[in-house]
Amino acid sequence: MRVLVAPDKYAGTLTAVEAAEAIAEGWRRHAPDDEMDLAPMSDGGPGFVDVVAAATGGELLATAVTSLPDQDVQYDALPATLLRVEDTVYLECAQAVGLDVAGDSEPLRRSSHAVGVLLAHALEAGARRIVVGVGGTSTTDGGAGLLAALGAYADGGDLDDGPEGLRSLRGVDLGAAPELFADVELVLASDVTSPLAGLHGAAKIYGPQKGIADGDLPWVDGALQRFAELTDRRLALEPGAGAGGGIGFGLMLLGARRVSGMDLVADLTGLRARAERADVVLTGEGSFDFSSRAGKVPAGVAAVAAEALRPCVVLAGRVDVGAREMRALGMDAAYSLVESAGAERAMAQPAEVLAEVAERVARTWSH
Repeated sequence: MRVLVAPDKYAGTLTAVEAAEAIAEGWRRHAPDDEMDLAPMSDGGPGFVDVVAAATGGELLATAVTSLPDQDVQYDALPATLLRVEDTVYLECAQAVGLDVAGDSEPLRRSSHAVGVLLAHALEAGARRIVVGVGGTSTTDGGAGLLAALGAYADGGDLDDGPEGLRSLRGVDLGAAPELFADVELVLASDVTSPLAGLHGAAKIYGPQKGIADGDLPWVDGALQRFAELTDRRLALEPGAGAGGGIGFGLMLLGARRVSGMDLVADLTGLRARAERADVVLTGEGSFDFSSRAGKVPAGVAAVAAEALRPCVVLAGRVDVGAREMRALGMDAAYSLVESAGAERAMAQPAEVLAEVAERVARTWSH
C-alpha cells in the first residue's frame, strides 16, 4: 500500500518535516511494508523555506536581520535563511517578524522592517525572481517598515514604528524602492486573501491574534486605510493585500503578484502526481478548525486527493470541525492528538503522540 504524507507544521511544536517523519514512523509500527511518501507542506507561513528546500534542493544562504518591533528596546540581529534555486530566491517573513520572535514587544509598534532587509539580501544574492512566504507574522503595519528598509520615507509619522507610526502620516514617498525590483519577478505566497483594511482586513481579522486590543482595532484599521490612500488605494483592495499584517500590500507596492502558498508548494513537490500514485493521503496541522477552509494546507491537500479520487485523512493537534463540515472539505476522517493523549502531553511530547495517533490510523486505513 502507498501512503502519501503531506502535513503542514504543528504550530509551536513540530515543523512540517518533523510532523511528516513522526506520522511515517507511527504508521510503520503497524504496517512496516507500506510504502511511505513524505511530502511536507506549507502555505507560506513558518517553515516555508525548509519545506521548499526539502522539495527542490538548492543552496541555503545564512544571513541575519535586525528587527524593529519596538523602538524603545534594543534588539539583537535575528538569524534567517534564504534558499537559492538557480536564479530564484525563497524567503519567509516569519523568520524575521514572526510571532515567536516578537517577544514582549508592543504590538502597536512592531515593524516589518526586517522583511525589507531580507529582500535586500535576496537582491544581493543575484535573484531574478523572489518568492516571499507571507504568514505567521507579528506585525500590522501595512508593509510600511519593509518599504522604509528599502528607501521609502514619510512626511509626518514614522514608517518604521508599526501602526503607531502611521497615525499622523501626511504623505508617503516610496523613493527608489520599486526601481530595485524593476527587473525582478516578485511573488508573495500566502493563504490569506484579505484586503488591507476594512471589515475583513488585516487589523480587524488578524489584529487580535497579534496582541492588539479590541479598543485599538478601529484606529489601527483607520491608519492602514490612510496609508493606502497615500500610496495606492486600488492595490489595497486586492486579495492578499492584508496578508502578514499588510506585508502583502507592501510587496504589491513593489510590483508583487499574489499566489496561493499551498498551490505553489503543491506544484514544487509534484503533489498531484504523487497523490495519483497513492492509496491514501494523510495531512494535518496544529489546529483543524474553521480557518482551515481558507487556503490552509489540509483543505488544499484534500482537494488534491479528491482530484485523484483518493481518501484523505487528517491528523491534527485539535479538531474543531464537525463531520459534515469535514466531509464538505473532502476529508474522510479526522483524528485529534489532544483527544488521544490530552492537551498537556500532546504539547510536551508532540512527535511521540503524533506517531501513536498515526499508528492507530494505520490500523483502520492500511490494507
